[in-house]
Amino acid sequence: MAVGGRAKAWGLGFAVVSSISFGASGPFGKALVGAGFSPLQAVWLRIAGAALILVPVVLAVSGPARLRALRPHWPQLLFYGVTGVAACQALYFVAASRLPVGIAILLEFTGPVLVLLWIAVVRRAPLPRTAVAGVVVAVAGLACVVQVWSGLRLDAVGLAAGLGAAACQAAYFLLIDRLTGSVDPLAMTAVGMVVGALLLTLPAAPWAMPWHILPTQVALGSHDAPAWLLAAWIIVVSTVLAYATGVAAVQRLSAPVAGAICYTEAVAATLIAWVALGERLTPIQMAGGAVVLAGAYIAQRSVPAAAPAPAVAAPVPVPSQAR
Repeated sequence: MAVGGRAKAWGLGFAVVSSISFGASGPFGKALVGAGFSPLQAVWLRIAGAALILVPVVLAVSGPARLRALRPHWPQLLFYGVTGVAACQALYFVAASRLPVGIAILLEFTGPVLVLLWIAVVRRAPLPRTAVAGVVVAVAGLACVVQVWSGLRLDAVGLAAGLGAAACQAAYFLLIDRLTGSVDPLAMTAVGMVVGALLLTLPAAPWAMPWHILPTQVALGSHDAPAWLLAAWIIVVSTVLAYATGVAAVQRLSAPVAGAICYTEAVAATLIAWVALGERLTPIQMAGGAVVLAGAYIAQRSVPAAAPAPAVAAPVPVPSQAR
């Protein structure tokens, strides 16, 4: 396989891992919220926990000198932490609290559509037709997965929050795309988590969090699970692994293509909720999932197999372990 082919294969693999990891946060984050955490506290817990893991890892792997090399990119990295980490997750939870969850998800996942519009209108760059077609097909499939026609109800604040989350998701993809070859994925993720945790500290009020819940068992569907284990999952898998592999995927595929493939997150979330929480899937949801996957397949075909690998092309070292 050519070097470009290997980069594409790594990119696709990272994109799928990132989508599944993000999708897995829903059922476990929902269990923590049901046990007594507020949505913002659950978001702060995952982001702050990820920062505590990533900062020592980056220091050990890259060293202080490598971190000092990030100095020219601090404005973009700070903006990434504000939009792609803190605001995206907080706005989504606001939208989900005021709108049917399916509509909130659909609003957030208009982010890849905004990516296409930005590239076409602002950058005036040509868009691969297969990337556009993949996004359109994936949006249609997502509408079926979340069954947006069920309980349609619009709330002005919820609608604004959902569209804000979409804009932040678009910024997430575009910022990573811009920094490709300049910033290591792990370092970018670590900085984003630190910024996000600091921004959400005051509204989340961690000093008032129900920490006593973590050593106890909480309801997970028809079963019980240790709360600390669920928290560890959403910190390490659904945040550290999800964000690091997401950055690595965009660096190898481009923002439009990675954005289309990220629609598989909704499919993963639905399937995991089915297994973990016993939430049944309807035939139209299963058909919608197949359409989402078809859209992701169409989009990834726009990546040329012989494209040169980006400068930061090594696999991302990620330590073992709610969007």
